Parts: sequence; structure tokens; C-alpha cells
Amino acid sequence: MTALTLELKNAHACFGGAQRFYEHASREIGLPMKFSVYLPPKALMGEKVPALLYLAGLTCTEETFMIKAGAQRLAAELGMALIAPDTSPRGANVAGESDAWDFGVGAGFYLDATREPWAKHWRMESYLMSELLPLVCDKLPIDATRIGIFGHSMGGHGALTLALRHPGVFKSVSAFAPISNPVNCPWGQKAFTGYLGDDTAAWAAHDASALMGTQKQAPYPAGILIDQGMADKFLMEKQLLPEAFETACANVGQPLTLRHQPGYDHGYYFIQTFIEDHLKHHAEQLK
Repeated sequence: MTALTLELKNAHACFGGAQRFYEHASREIGLPMKFSVYLPPKALMGEKVPALLYLAGLTCTEETFMIKAGAQRLAAELGMALIAPDTSPRGANVAGESDAWDFGVGAGFYLDATREPWAKHWRMESYLMSELLPLVCDKLPIDATRIGIFGHSMGGHGALTLALRHPGVFKSVSAFAPISNPVNCPWGQKAFTGYLGDDTAAWAAHDASALMGTQKQAPYPAGILIDQGMADKFLMEKQLLPEAFETACANVGQPLTLRHQPGYDHGYYFIQTFIEDHLKHHAEQLK
């Protein structure tokens, strides 16, 4: 494989479209990377379609969302592609890499690490923005001017921060139970120390609440949607801190719909329940 070659690993007919799984050699990561794409029927007929980039959470892969979220039926109806990359580099042979529950040693966290031994391969922000998105828009029938982003947990953090760090790339954004204020939670502090060192200014550049606080006007005037389960143990443990992002949005006039969902936890049953609302939220803004 070359950096610009996609190897199709598997493909499945799905609601009149195609569920595909790809691998390619990544120049940004320096390792093979995997991702999945759902193409709706319109795309298979040659029409360029809008797409949603989904960023998964800790311990997940490029397969998790496509298997567990139940999003393809509605994506087919809406004529929308779904893109789900792997969450992290694999096979770098870095000590501690496989311990993905230990933020800072293995989990991608959707940023570019500057601290060794992670700096060489842990470049998820550059991979997504400079490599994967241009690649899929070039090789597949996807409209690069109509891309939305959403994610879950660590991926919700990634969705919010990348949407704010790369203005104009994404037309819509939403999240499920995002890590909203990582500079102030144990997960984020451990990840940032591991990847970025002790420079807290560097941490703030990857914190959705801090980034929103620097905006001069609402970056997404059509609104951001967040769902948060109220039986989520990580909410109770103060790892997610959605209230910090809510305050930041209010301070800059950013419309935010933050829905507190009683009885729902942090898992994919929660995501399945509300995935339709998220796809429709994006479809309206990607017209």
C-alpha cells in the first residue's frame, strides 16, 4: 500500500448502500490505519453526498460505531455517508501502548502528541484533518463542502475540539457524553500530561470549554447538540463536565441544546436511542 492507496478489507450490502472497511498506510501516523465508511444508495449511483465523521471513545475501533449504533438505516434515507476512523495508532511497539484504559499511554485523544515516546505516531489530529478527510473525499463520492462531525466520550471531546480548532471545515457538530472540560478532569489531566507535558496552555488548546471561551462570536450559529445520560457513572465521577461547556457557550452566544437523558448510561444503548436525532440535526445543517 502507498499513502494514497485504499485497501478494501470488507464490504457488505446494507440498506441499499454499502458498509465498507478500509486500511491504508498513513504518512501522518507512520503506521497502517483502518477506517470504515457507510455509503448510502445515492453515493453508489455516483452522486456526491454529505458525510458525518464519527469519532469513537476509549477502547473502540473503526468497527464499533458501525456495528453498535444502528445509524445506517437512517443514513441511507437521508443520503448521508458515515466515516468512522480507528481511535488510535496500533502496533507502534511503544511501552504501555496496549493499556488503552490508561489515558496518555495508548488512547489517541484526537490530538498530536509532542512528548516522547508518543510524538512520532500519536498524531490523530493531523491524521484526521490533513490525511483521512482529504483522502476519502478524493477517493469516494463524498462532498468535501458538506462534512459534519460528532463523537462519543473521548470522541465527543475530539468532535468538539476539532470543530473549534478547524473553522470552516465542518458545517455541523454534535456529541454524546463528551469529555467537555478535560483540563479539569482526571482523564484529561492524565492524557494531556502524557502527550503534551506540563504546559497547561497547550492543554487549553485541546479543551472544548476553553476553546469555546475564546470565540468572538458563535462558531456554529445553527446550534450544537449534546446528549448526556444522567445515569452515566463518568458524569457522576466528574470526568465529563458538560456544565463547563454549557457555560462557555452561553458566554459567547453559541446556541447549544444540552439534553439530560434520565436513566441512560455511557454505552451504545444510549447512542442507539438518540442517534436518529443526531443524524437529523446534521442533515438539516448539511443541506
